[in-house]
Amino acid sequence: MNHGAPADGAPPLGWGGIVRLGLVQAMLGAVVVLVTVTMNRVMLVELHLPAALPAFLVALQYFVQVIRPAMGHGSDRGGRRAPWIRGGVLLMAGSALLAAESLALIGAGSRGAGIALAVLAYALIGIGVGMAGTALLALLGHAVAPSRRASAAAVVWMMMIAGIAVCAGLAGHALTPFSLHQLFVVTGVVGGLAVAIAILATAGIERRSGIPAAIRNGSALSPTLAAALAQAWRDPAARRFTLFVALSMLAYSAEEILLEPFAGFVFSWPPGSTAQLTGQQHGGALAGMLLVALLSPWRWSPPVRHWVLGGCVLSAAALLALAACALSGQSALLSPLVLLLGLGNGVFAVAAIGAMMQMAGRRGGGVRIGLWGAAQALAMGAGDLGAGIAMQAAMRFLSAPSSAFAILLGLEAVLFGTAAWQSVRVFGGGAFAPAVREAVG
Repeated sequence: MNHGAPADGAPPLGWGGIVRLGLVQAMLGAVVVLVTVTMNRVMLVELHLPAALPAFLVALQYFVQVIRPAMGHGSDRGGRRAPWIRGGVLLMAGSALLAAESLALIGAGSRGAGIALAVLAYALIGIGVGMAGTALLALLGHAVAPSRRASAAAVVWMMMIAGIAVCAGLAGHALTPFSLHQLFVVTGVVGGLAVAIAILATAGIERRSGIPAAIRNGSALSPTLAAALAQAWRDPAARRFTLFVALSMLAYSAEEILLEPFAGFVFSWPPGSTAQLTGQQHGGALAGMLLVALLSPWRWSPPVRHWVLGGCVLSAAALLALAACALSGQSALLSPLVLLLGLGNGVFAVAAIGAMMQMAGRRGGGVRIGLWGAAQALAMGAGDLGAGIAMQAAMRFLSAPSSAFAILLGLEAVLFGTAAWQSVRVFGGGAFAPAVREAVG
């Protein structure tokens, strides 16, 4: 294996540093799962709020992240990423407490004030996630040796999933028996731990990796956000990669909305069985991430662009097979196909993040990471809302649930297929392709 060093000659970030940043990503996931899963359930079940409210709040948390390019540019110009990471985690943790307090207000009868506070809290959570997430990816992109970037992306994202799983399990125990006060306490503990880990994990990491000088040298070409965005958008590869991110994440986010209702409506699976199906999907995603992490550093491994293409194609094929199962009424292959879908998701997701870190470049990398992060967040929000609306419409206008879900899963497969085609446009064609192929292997 040839790990190399970052392009500016600074010492590359070792696995210890990568794991430290992975801990930050894990805590981001831990706080977000409390807000987007646990608190949303409390709104629906314990507080009897309309389902549209938590759906709107989660979408809002995504949509406000359209300002990610500004955050990336700020970290480019400031010469440091760590303050943005710490500040984002602090804002997110504090806003999660506001969200918990908003539920307490609603539970106490102040519904209007509670909903207003929840809207503010979820918007601030999205800003905090954007600040920390953009700066963290930009830091990894600058500090990790090129041959390790796909593996580093896989490690960091697996740690995020682990953080979500551990937090969900521990929070479940801590919230039994449930009370809104206990939810506030648990949120405060998780948020405080996230802030402490962010401070400790980023302490001195930029200095040892030579990051400040690298960023300051690059930011001289983009004195304003508008100029930085224009510079990034003039790059055909950056434009096409933005569209790839939007298409692939739109398809990816729709899965979370469709899979369990699909098994329930079409095959009459009980909630416990559909929950296991979701677990199989995430297990497959973890296996795909681990596959990329273990194989990508070796010389004989497929280049990153092939991992991206293969993951999208595998996801599309699994969705088409699931649509065929809906039409045939055969459920025997449902679990293995969902596992295969998760595998494709995991492969394409971490490979795309690795490619993102490679393509961000040494100059103005925070702006590009922010641009692609904004595309991802907008697509995730649109996918959540769009899949729910499409499912309702299909179930209303088509008499058979099997036909409705076959069409929806087929459309999702088309999105993944289009994303695969777009990845070929990014990495495999046009005058800019040789430079991109060199950057991403």
